[in-house]
Amino acid sequence: MPNLSSVMKQLRKERDRVEKQLSGLNAALTAFASVYSDGKPTRKQRKMSVAARKKIAAAQRRRWAKVRAKQKR
Repeated sequence: MPNLSSVMKQLRKERDRVEKQLSGLNAALTAFASVYSDGKPTRKQRKMSVAARKKIAAAQRRRWAKVRAKQKR
């Protein structure tokens, strides 16, 4: 039965090699998926307070008012 034990040793060696390759492929797939995600943001978006939005909107209205005032002249 020495032949059978050598065959088992070769099969285990081959299994270990294939497992190593598969773990490398899994790592590559994970990296690829994180780079080319389906358009969803990878980090949580910051929320702006209502007061901040109102302040920005008021400033933009003032800027547009200046542009319109220059156009009427």
